[in-house]
Amino acid sequence: MDRETILRKLHAQINVNGHVIGVSVGSGMTARYVAMGGADLLLALSAGRYRIMGRSSYAGYLCYGNNNDIVMEMGRKELFPIIKDVPILFGLMASDPSIHFYEYLKEIKEAGFAGIVNYPTLTLVDGKFREALEEEGTSYNQEVEAIGLAHHMGLFTVSFVSSLEDTKKMLEAGTDVICVHFGLTKGGFLGARKYVTLEESRLATEKIFAYCQEKAPNVIRMIYGGSASTPVDMQYMYNHTACQGYMGGSSFDRIPIERALYNTTRAFKSGGDFHEDDPMMALMNGEWNSRNYIDNIKKYIADNYSKEIHLGDLALLAHISSPHLSMKFKKEMGISFSEYLIRFRIHKAEELLENSTLNCLEVAERVGYQDYAQFSKIFKKYVGISPMDWRKQNEAAKSKKKSKKKKLSNDLEL
Repeated sequence: MDRETILRKLHAQINVNGHVIGVSVGSGMTARYVAMGGADLLLALSAGRYRIMGRSSYAGYLCYGNNNDIVMEMGRKELFPIIKDVPILFGLMASDPSIHFYEYLKEIKEAGFAGIVNYPTLTLVDGKFREALEEEGTSYNQEVEAIGLAHHMGLFTVSFVSSLEDTKKMLEAGTDVICVHFGLTKGGFLGARKYVTLEESRLATEKIFAYCQEKAPNVIRMIYGGSASTPVDMQYMYNHTACQGYMGGSSFDRIPIERALYNTTRAFKSGGDFHEDDPMMALMNGEWNSRNYIDNIKKYIADNYSKEIHLGDLALLAHISSPHLSMKFKKEMGISFSEYLIRFRIHKAEELLENSTLNCLEVAERVGYQDYAQFSKIFKKYVGISPMDWRKQNEAAKSKKKSKKKKLSNDLEL
């Protein structure tokens, strides 16, 4: 699949569905089923292979094997024989001193890969180790050079970045996708214990995505890893950032596989008497427990935002104190429980004001506000104008867009 076709399909998917999905795969089995599920891009990364081996995604940064050889073999033996309609990208370790970029990129293209992504990437390495690597000639600029040459050769390119500086370099190189990488993914048995919160992720993308929109509006904007590990997490990012897609690895293989293998083994072991209230079953199924209180709270808000919600009630269900749960929520999300709840409700209110015939009072009630004056005050604080004025502005904008579209259609007919 050539670069132009891939871009055309991805932009069409964004226009229709609102976002695209990329999946880091480490085996033919993973690739087969995420492709069936609708993945738009497959990233053949050594990280995926190491996860299938039961190791951390970061194993690719250690001397366990040759990353480029691992990816090339996986593509030829496992991916290309079974994946026909989804572009497969080569996870290129650009700092490999044994490869010549032009010759190796030709080999990648001839093998059947639709493009490349810079992984393992030095954008995730910092501190004294990063300084030492750069002193001896191993730098992020090698990844930029590889992306630029791949673009020149007609390959589709995805660039992992973690800063505005990285982004500027990759845009100049001609990348097709800017993907802000937040490191290891939370969740499951082997998930990261320390990770960037959703709110920190949101703030980190603001300057990067704003720069992309200004300098290269056609470049697709995505995020990878960190605390964004569930559809609910990504909905938050789509609602509050200019993000157009999600790339993940553990979210699509390690976490689901952990859950399925554990549950199945326990079911056979128990001879059919395996109960849903088993504490480890509750852990893997996302029930209330110390490791995923916050995921459950977010899901509860998504399902019950129209009702009265009190953190104290949720704390009671979780069998912990309200102050402790409040502290955990703010630590993981970067914002308080009440702030998250308000933002969620205001966003839902905007959707209802735009897409329904409900009056403003009814909209307020639908998003959990029985006191319209309070709702209007909070809405104006977060959006800048009253609900009624927001609806009028939105309708005027839609009407103007519709008139412009009609005029364009008439001009085309003439």
